[in-house]
Amino acid sequence: MESLDLLANNIANASTGGYKADREFYSLYLSSEAAGDDAANTMPVIERQWTDLSQGALHPTGNALDMALSGSGFFTVQGPSGPLYTRNGAFHLARDGTLTAAEGYPAATVSGAALTLNPAQPVEVLGAGTVRQGGIDVDRLAIANFADSAALVKQGGSYFVAGPSAAPATPAASVEQGQLEDSNAGTAEGAVRLVSVMRQFEMMQKAALMGDDMSKQAIEQVAKVTG
Repeated sequence: MESLDLLANNIANASTGGYKADREFYSLYLSSEAAGDDAANTMPVIERQWTDLSQGALHPTGNALDMALSGSGFFTVQGPSGPLYTRNGAFHLARDGTLTAAEGYPAATVSGAALTLNPAQPVEVLGAGTVRQGGIDVDRLAIANFADSAALVKQGGSYFVAGPSAAPATPAASVEQGQLEDSNAGTAEGAVRLVSVMRQFEMMQKAALMGDDMSKQAIEQVAKVTG
């Protein structure tokens, strides 16, 4: 059931820009009633889930405000309760010219100020995140990175929040203007795994039913003998 939930969520977000797929880390469960280490007495169980932060494919859009990161790092935006981190660089300009994410969160800059642009002028974004208009550097986008990716916690959609143990690291990413990063949750792979997990689930269901039936028959046989 846990695997089905993870896979269903990955497939639902296969078209969400910058989305990072959830994966399972399995271990073996040994029944306390089972004797010995026979493989028949063990079964796989999800010990924990982890997020696959591998880069998705980049595709050109022709929109100067669309940005993708090639390499390790995250765009930083100002969320309602603090900074959020994302690989989804589908930015747009608010009415006041502020560069914002799709949900309206302002893009964070190294200066700490909101990045306000003139919608009438072309926008140029350099590889390091420097934003230019009219040949003048306006500001530089804040690109974050973390030493331990496991310290990042999903916050919904393609956003992450840094956990208490998150330690900053030097970004190793280049900003690619006019491109967006696709989700790394492949639809085809997810569909194949979904079918496989559903078959495993059906097999375990049948095994459980067989076990119940055997117990019922055993009780009936004992009742006949004692009767």
